Amino acid sequence: MKIVVTGAGGLIGWHAAARLHARNCAARFRGETQPFELVRLDHAGFADPRQLREAMTGADAVLHFAGVNRASEEEVEHANPAIAQALDHACREVSAAPHIVYANSTHAAGDTPYGRGKRRAGEILSGGPGRYTNLILPHIFGECARPYYNNVTATFIDQVIKGEEPSVNPDGHVHLLHASAAAQAAIDAAIDGMEGDLVPTPRSTGVPELLGILQRFHASYEANIYPDLSDPFDLALFNSYRAALYPSAFPRALKLNTDKRGTLFEAVKGGGGGQTFLSWTETGVTRGDHFHLNKVERFLVLEGEAVIRIRRVLSDEVWEYRVSGENPAPVDMPTLHTHSIENVGGSRLLTLFWTHDIFDPAAPDTYADPVLRV
Repeated sequence: MKIVVTGAGGLIGWHAAARLHARNCAARFRGETQPFELVRLDHAGFADPRQLREAMTGADAVLHFAGVNRASEEEVEHANPAIAQALDHACREVSAAPHIVYANSTHAAGDTPYGRGKRRAGEILSGGPGRYTNLILPHIFGECARPYYNNVTATFIDQVIKGEEPSVNPDGHVHLLHASAAAQAAIDAAIDGMEGDLVPTPRSTGVPELLGILQRFHASYEANIYPDLSDPFDLALFNSYRAALYPSAFPRALKLNTDKRGTLFEAVKGGGGGQTFLSWTETGVTRGDHFHLNKVERFLVLEGEAVIRIRRVLSDEVWEYRVSGENPAPVDMPTLHTHSIENVGGSRLLTLFWTHDIFDPAAPDTYADPVLRV
């Protein structure tokens, strides 16, 4: 199934592409045919008619997240219909009739430049040659969202990490939906052929309450304590907070209690339970090379020397952390980032791993993806 993701460099577009990539990784690991031919288009793709036509040729579905929401009022009103028109025109030029899932907004019902533009774009796309799904989205949050860019959650996270005191409307409310939930709703609609309006259920949260949750996350995590992660909304919010800490906040120093008897330290606390396991790794061997969509995971080297590598899924930049059992300091793995640990010392490597949930072989939430791409 050929799926084109427009706006693939944006928040929901990246989450959607990462989830489709995860399905391909899982199939490849099992020796099966990859279910999706994934084509990612950014804004530049709409400036190149040839590239746009090539993307639409043979497309079964288009998850349309590309759009403009920060510009002059005139540009905001006219840019989104223009993008929709270009998409529709490219489909007709190559005789493609993909199922288009359009990431619309609750603001489309309003009489604002942005709302009118989003509404008109939907009208254009709904008149296309293929199926059409109108995915109506509320406030979106998630890993790698841009602060100070129409995203109150990302802005609060950035301010909390910096120790700032945000200005808050005490009566404000937001209707929050995790970017991965929005992305999965779009994917499911395309696969299942669902047409018409699709309105995912958000979490209604007071703005002061949202800030309070993030402040508690930060205070707890700074004290090396994981919050209770049993609520899926809290887990998604915590993973969004954690992702904003990379790459500079790791490894995280631990308090070492040393006397004549030796040294004692706390490896992990809180999180509502989970699973702890240990591994020996031989010299020169690499473990991992996979990523998770939801799982919180900690690596802590107890003996030996290692390099931990992390790469954001579908990107090229690799972060490296040199860690040693001589000075134990954990590195936590951000969701939607593939990661590995390599024994670079002259002896066996002893590593403690902790995850917030118990491993379920039927739903492992583990997708093989090499950090260092050949």
